[in-house]
Amino acid sequence: MLPEILPRPVPISNDEYLARRLALMAALPADSAVLLPGASLVTRSRDSEFPFRQDSDFHYLTGFPEPDALLLLLPGRHEGESVLFCQDRNPLMEAWTGIRLGAEGAVREHGVDQAFENAARDECLEGLLDGRRTLYLPLDSPEAMAIAEEVRAALMAKARRGARPPEALADVASLLHEARLIKSEPELAVLRHAAEISARAHVRAMRAARPGLAEYHLQAELEHEFRWQGGSGPAYASIVGGGANACVLHYIENRGLLRDGDLVLIDAGAEFDLYAGDITRTFPVNGRFSEAQRALYALVLEVQERTVAAIKPGVTLIELHEGVVRGLTEGLIGLGLLDGEVQARIDDESYRRFYLHSTSHWLGLDVHDVGAFRQEGEPRPLAPGMVLTVEPGLYIPADDDIPEAFRGIGIRIEDDVVVTVRGHEVLTAGVPKRMEEIEAVMATS
Repeated sequence: MLPEILPRPVPISNDEYLARRLALMAALPADSAVLLPGASLVTRSRDSEFPFRQDSDFHYLTGFPEPDALLLLLPGRHEGESVLFCQDRNPLMEAWTGIRLGAEGAVREHGVDQAFENAARDECLEGLLDGRRTLYLPLDSPEAMAIAEEVRAALMAKARRGARPPEALADVASLLHEARLIKSEPELAVLRHAAEISARAHVRAMRAARPGLAEYHLQAELEHEFRWQGGSGPAYASIVGGGANACVLHYIENRGLLRDGDLVLIDAGAEFDLYAGDITRTFPVNGRFSEAQRALYALVLEVQERTVAAIKPGVTLIELHEGVVRGLTEGLIGLGLLDGEVQARIDDESYRRFYLHSTSHWLGLDVHDVGAFRQEGEPRPLAPGMVLTVEPGLYIPADDDIPEAFRGIGIRIEDDVVVTVRGHEVLTAGVPKRMEEIEAVMATS
């Protein structure tokens, strides 16, 4: 029997993409414009490319799925405020790589006001940007900067005939990324779906695990579920670390054997309609936690659950992280892995031998999504619509001064959480994290 196929969420509508463009333009000063390139194909080897993935900012404003596109936003322009440049229609190329929308298709399918094929781009850009005082673009994009400088130079050469090149370049990222930080209901629906697919994949990996398999066997189970449910694949390189490999934070080789008595840490999430899931679970390869594994796991779980429960509007990521550091430090002292007073071990950062990373990051179109962590130098309070991860962990080195039963154990537990008006919603509750639940799931494999 084939696995169940989950119903897909309603796609984000052209009306929402339009609302995003209008909101961005409303935040701009008079006589300004936005220039935003999409992503291009990237060569993988010789004449083959990596699978295409649209630039997140470009997708956020357009939903347009093709490479080598360019968006202009021109507030107040009577002929249309949003202008898209896209690949030329080319029957020969389309026979090899698929149908291109072309200018007419871009307007029809994606609701931009006007579109031109790339063959006309250079000719059109000068006229469209003539008289725009400030040009907003991603200043860290060499492509955007090259286009902007080329247009400015062309207009400056025509200044005696009345042409007026943009006087200043400004970074669009701060405005755009602030907007992306607060998710709309349609975005949350897609994120819930990405989280549900990711959760099902983790459960599938738990049920498949057994001594003698390789880490890549569990990776295959995960990524099969991602694709089976309509995801484009992993939202980031899947981490499957058995035994001491779990202590390497970004371990992605996934070639080791899964050994009886070890834990395996999986950090993996599906990408669906470009939105990311991000889950970490740690479980015993043989389906039963040892006494030492239980002690460490119980500490991480208690801290993680307490941190998730604390999420609500007004709390800051710094406060959440400080609570995690204190809880883990207290537990490490209790287990004999640290000694002395809790505050002293926090102050001298002794805990960092076992916990190296932050507790949270934003989640959305990018797995480490955009948005400032501080405002005017102060930690940013959480607000409804923000989506974040909560992922404390412990990574015990195999050093001589560590009790032997704890050596080489790595544990991380991560969930995706939406801030709501009254508190929070856990998107990834579909995959178990309590030890008795994990053991029960693995016993049914």
